[in-house]
Amino acid sequence: MRISRIAAAAAVTAAVALPAVTAATANAAAPATVTASSACNKTGPYKIHDASAVTIRSKATTNSTALGTLYTSHKFTVHKTTKTGSWVYITDKNTGVTGWVSGTYVYPTVYTCLH
Repeated sequence: MRISRIAAAAAVTAAVALPAVTAATANAAAPATVTASSACNKTGPYKIHDASAVTIRSKATTNSTALGTLYTSHKFTVHKTTKTGSWVYITDKNTGVTGWVSGTYVYPTVYTCLH
């Protein structure tokens, strides 16, 4: 019975120590500093997300006059955004309409690299 307890204690000790030894070995192989490549943490073009179309408005408010509709298939140019990003001033290249669209649906694609 005593030998079983000693063997069990040794097995438990080994099981607890193994992850610590493995982690130390894995961390030792990691480089001292990691730098992001130019492809990481970049911002892509603005696109319509989570909607098939958004309303182009005369002012950066939902109460302003609707000037047109920006569809997901349309290409557009972004001129500026509000400080909070809640509104984006664009020109629809398909129709030529210039105005404000909601930043809830129109925002840039952000790329993040996982190392």
